[in-house]
Amino acid sequence: MRHIPKNGAGHRGTGEVRWARLGERGADPVVLLHGTPFSSYVWRGIARSLARRHEVYVWDMPGYGASEKADGQDVSLAAQGRVFAGLLSHWGLDRPRVAAHDFGGAVALRAHLLHDARYRRLALVDPVAVAPWGSPFFRLVAGNSGVFEQLPPALHRALVREYVSSASSPGLHPATLDRLVGPWLGDAGQAAFYRQIARADQRHTDEIQARYGEIGIPVLVCWGADDTWIPADRGRELAAAIPGAALRLFPGAGHLVQEDAPAELAGALGDFLAAE
Repeated sequence: MRHIPKNGAGHRGTGEVRWARLGERGADPVVLLHGTPFSSYVWRGIARSLARRHEVYVWDMPGYGASEKADGQDVSLAAQGRVFAGLLSHWGLDRPRVAAHDFGGAVALRAHLLHDARYRRLALVDPVAVAPWGSPFFRLVAGNSGVFEQLPPALHRALVREYVSSASSPGLHPATLDRLVGPWLGDAGQAAFYRQIARADQRHTDEIQARYGEIGIPVLVCWGADDTWIPADRGRELAAAIPGAALRLFPGAGHLVQEDAPAELAGALGDFLAAE
């Protein structure tokens, strides 16, 4: 993956950002945003599918995946929204088509509503967007991150594997689970895992939730019907709050629709994002 150096324009205090580009240069651009505790890896298959007709950009948010992880790093939704707006400027993209999952949905919405990031179309996949959010586990860790950071590595590994596994309804392939968990292991990874939960704050979606009615671009809300992290009713509520938004539910899929229903999601996103 390519990188944007530390303290580049729009990235002060967040560290190095890793990103990659697929598809034909100059084709209609699509940008994909991952969620938490994931990385651009979750988009690997869908990115390749979209790259047949689009120039596709994927990136790891600061504190995630291959991007920099450091003590004191600002990995909040507020910071990620600013980083994303800066990345679009760095890439020279004006009004790209955007698809965002989970935490990435809030990042894309904040960049659009607060930082003047312009999109042609926006697809939101099980996004963090409507209060209240955060599982009981998430809230427990957020209030006790310093304690969890001190877990023995073997216990931390087991906890993260169990947590990530619960994002899938039918279950993840062991190799996929290893790739999703890998960035959170080791001293730096373990600290980063609890840091990103501790910095998650519902006020960053509260600040924009009342403004969803201002969104004037085509929006598709996709949701795993069996999502136990964020219930599908939140998807219905979100779609109703955005003028003209369409809602697509995926039966049998959990929070990680990219893993549970990849062909169906790729088809839905491909059709939506290619439309004028």
